[in-house]
Amino acid sequence: MPAINSLPEAQARALLQAYQATVAVRKRRIWLAVAAGIALYALSAHVASIRPGFLWTHIGNFTSFFSRIAPPLSLGNFAGDVREWYWGFGKWLVLLGDTLLVAYLGTLLGVLGAFVLCFMAAANLTRSRLLRAVVRRWLEFCRTVPTIVFAMIFLIAFKSGPMAGALALAIHTMGALGKLFAEVVENVDMKPVEGTVATGGSWLESIRFAVMPQTLPNFASYSLLRFEINVREAGVMGFIGVGGIGQELLVAIRTFAYADVSAILLMIIVTVFIIDLATEKLRHRLIGQEATP
Repeated sequence: MPAINSLPEAQARALLQAYQATVAVRKRRIWLAVAAGIALYALSAHVASIRPGFLWTHIGNFTSFFSRIAPPLSLGNFAGDVREWYWGFGKWLVLLGDTLLVAYLGTLLGVLGAFVLCFMAAANLTRSRLLRAVVRRWLEFCRTVPTIVFAMIFLIAFKSGPMAGALALAIHTMGALGKLFAEVVENVDMKPVEGTVATGGSWLESIRFAVMPQTLPNFASYSLLRFEINVREAGVMGFIGVGGIGQELLVAIRTFAYADVSAILLMIIVTVFIIDLATEKLRHRLIGQEATP
């Protein structure tokens, strides 16, 4: 068995000291990061007026709200109580359908806009820095301004709630998906693109035959995920008069119709739950994965 050579004592001591110094620096950085996080948390809590004692004292008001909106259901007359609870089911279902259609139209328009702009925002396909900068700043603007702000502007301009909601969702969706699509494009294998260009293909042809086959599954996956988000956004925008189920929910809250609040909330939750399950399975199929049980 060959003997293990040991380092000279002076060299070993120097290596040990260097190691200990490196560990000490790393520990100091960790503690500084922890201290900075605690300080930022304390500052944020102060600005947001978050006081644990105040929250604990008034937590009963929060929990009691759920007891007030609970429907008066009884086992003896369960079917009748459910019918009374969902007295406006037909009207609410129509409004919920309006919300879904607004979310769908906004998602569709936003996806189309993101699809057109993402290739110009990708550094590996667009050599012009000016063009990339302009497109990226536009996408940042679209996703930075809150959806509800766009909806209020369009509501004043067009005097039409559903149109305002769809356009607001479309702009914000274009900004959010445009960034994600561009990142997908920047991660494609460039060899097919180079081969298309080398055989005389144009820029558009290289996108059509070399880029899109690699990116379409991810594009579709992100679009479906965005549709889920937009369904929730469309419901919230009903609070400002865009229409749909959100506006009816606001009326129920303002008139203290607690049973109606719980009924409408349950319809929204079940709808979003179904959409999540359906789009999750579809996304897995598109990206070539089997859904996990």
